[in-house]
Amino acid sequence: MTVPRITGEELAGHGALPLLIVGPSLGTSASALWSAAAKELGSDFHVVGWNLPGHVDGPVRSPFTIAELAEGVLGFAAGAAEARGDEAVRFLYAGDSVGGAVGLQLLLDAPEAVTGAVLICTGAQIGDAQMWHDRAATVRASGTPVMVTTSADRWFAPGFLEREPGVGSALLHVLQATDAEGYAQVCEALAAFDVRDRLDQIDSPVVALAGEHDVATPPDKLREIADGVRDGELIVLEGVAHLAPAEAPAEVSSAIRAFGHRITGSFPGSPAHIGDEVATRGMEVRRAVLGDAHVDRATAKTDALTRPFQELITRYAWGEVWGRDVIDRRSRSMITLALLATLGHREELAMHVRAGLRNGLSREEIAEVLLHTGVYSGVPVTNAALGVMQQVFAEIDDDEVC
Repeated sequence: MTVPRITGEELAGHGALPLLIVGPSLGTSASALWSAAAKELGSDFHVVGWNLPGHVDGPVRSPFTIAELAEGVLGFAAGAAEARGDEAVRFLYAGDSVGGAVGLQLLLDAPEAVTGAVLICTGAQIGDAQMWHDRAATVRASGTPVMVTTSADRWFAPGFLEREPGVGSALLHVLQATDAEGYAQVCEALAAFDVRDRLDQIDSPVVALAGEHDVATPPDKLREIADGVRDGELIVLEGVAHLAPAEAPAEVSSAIRAFGHRITGSFPGSPAHIGDEVATRGMEVRRAVLGDAHVDRATAKTDALTRPFQELITRYAWGEVWGRDVIDRRSRSMITLALLATLGHREELAMHVRAGLRNGLSREEIAEVLLHTGVYSGVPVTNAALGVMQQVFAEIDDDEVC
């Protein structure tokens, strides 16, 4: 078996934080593709990127498969874990395009090492074999500069190069400098890659991130992954094409942060990660009451400016208050419904109508709470709140039919 020697670089964070291994797209490097997102993630993860053979002066050896490439990445991760002093090789993984394909292979071949994966602009099978063989032949004959124009069209959403010329230029420069044989060997590995019939073997949690404008791996490719694995979620990024970590670093880093948060039960870089029991309990209660999907959506939108608020409500509202056992969650739901209705917070009310059902309230009990509220807060309050309640119930019924 040929195991490529993988080179890499530290992008952000330090060894006391959870290890996040990130992988590149064909013709890019870890730093060019991931540096902006890694900067966002540096307070939450120790971010380490790997580079493809023949890219960024990496060694080019004999041809390899995606499985062999994944084995090389696993060895690279083991080296990173050893340098950190970790007792075992355990890491969160995120990869774009071929980096995502390697992520799928790692989930299949080394599930004990990968806590979960964010697979970006990729597929369980990408393109078709003849296309990849043709591209390999073209690059061997003319070099990687021949790919610059077509890659620029394929990599970036309309208007991105005009908005971020420096980012686009850096990525295209890496492509132009990539060794032709290294590029061609990755093409040939992708030509043979197809794990569509093995997706149901993946137990580890997966988030599939798709670019709205990605023509190389359109959203349906990511939906196939999210639907095929046992614990998958699809997120489609608006205004993004194939290189999402560079095009939308804030959105990608927020999704990764939320995913890590979901896996660990805490914000990876927050006090909860190092043993804050209140914050850990708060996240457990928040997820139990509101549901994983809602909490994941909320935390996926988090950035450096809004993260303190998310941490505050997780610790204080959900850990310190909802986490108390003096009264049960059914009672807390009834109190919350009455207060939100009285204050006219319609969006929050809708959220807590759903939460009330999760906490064991029946539809009749929710309606009764709102009826009772009107006696003390006014008929218009109950009238508006019942309208919100009916809308939520209708949405739930529609979802069940679908």
